[in-house]
Amino acid sequence: MSDKSIDTAIKTMEDFSAFVGLSRPTVSKYFSDPNSVRTKTRGLIEAALKESGFRPNMFAVNLNRRRSNIIGIIIPNSTDPFYMALTRRVELIANAAGFLAFVLSSDGNAEIEARAIETLKSMNVAGAIIAPLGVQSQHETLKALGQSIALVYIDSPLDETSPFVGTNNRQSFQLIVDYLVRSGEPPCYLGMPPVNTNAATRETAYVEAMRRLKMEPIVLETTHDSSWDFERFGYEETTRFLTGGGFPTRTILCANDRVAFGAISAAYRCGLKIGQTAGSDIRIAGHDDHPLSRYACPPITTVAQNLNEIGRLAMDLLFRKLDLEPDGTELPAESHRILLNAEIILRESA
Repeated sequence: MSDKSIDTAIKTMEDFSAFVGLSRPTVSKYFSDPNSVRTKTRGLIEAALKESGFRPNMFAVNLNRRRSNIIGIIIPNSTDPFYMALTRRVELIANAAGFLAFVLSSDGNAEIEARAIETLKSMNVAGAIIAPLGVQSQHETLKALGQSIALVYIDSPLDETSPFVGTNNRQSFQLIVDYLVRSGEPPCYLGMPPVNTNAATRETAYVEAMRRLKMEPIVLETTHDSSWDFERFGYEETTRFLTGGGFPTRTILCANDRVAFGAISAAYRCGLKIGQTAGSDIRIAGHDDHPLSRYACPPITTVAQNLNEIGRLAMDLLFRKLDLEPDGTELPAESHRILLNAEIILRESA
């Protein structure tokens, strides 16, 4: 190791190379892949790192790589426990595989999503996991990104051909509709703002499930809203129906649990008793098993998306897309879309 005093701040890779007494290419090779250098060399570098406290700018290191070890993640809302749980799973798997997970939030805003995409491109990411905004998304920009890096969508697909891991909405709605019909009045459907493909897919799944049971679907007409504030939407729409003559049935199936949070709050404020027990005025069910749905009052009957499995399979698909055959052979088309079955979660709200 060099006799250079560590009293002089080591700020750059050149400074550290001089300190450890090795060439800059050798040190860079270590930071790209520690196993690519000799055991003795690796020991010298790691001892020097410990002594000097130097930490390289890993983003700069990655920019110099043909393919970096950064996995980008873009989600619509970084404060939503649903996305937090999903992101956490992806981060753990990425870290275990030697990748850095870099999370960005579009905050439900198409312009912010566009900037997040440009940020990932500037960072030379190896691949990305993205929960797109849907109808507001930068479709062409995302398609162009998918042509340059490995890309997998979660929560909702960008379109019918994009690589995607998520829940089988047809199966999940058949499950919850069948239960609600068997246990009480058939459900009417309170949708969600049309912010992504889930809005249309879930409404279609509800209609198909009702018709499969030889029942007439009742899709409630809602006001136009393009906001991701689903709780407010559920609250305002439920209040509007309850103060305008009531719902057509005493069972409401919401497009997701966040809409159900708002619906339950509105029903409570209107003095209604919510639940499945005798004396209840209305039943309200949801979809997703949002991490907070078990703590609602009453806890929400819903169908659970397997967040751990979605995260695992999304990363598995991403890794497989990263490891293309030497001749550039793509993965089979049928392996690009993975739909998981959901599990019904019975609680007090319905």
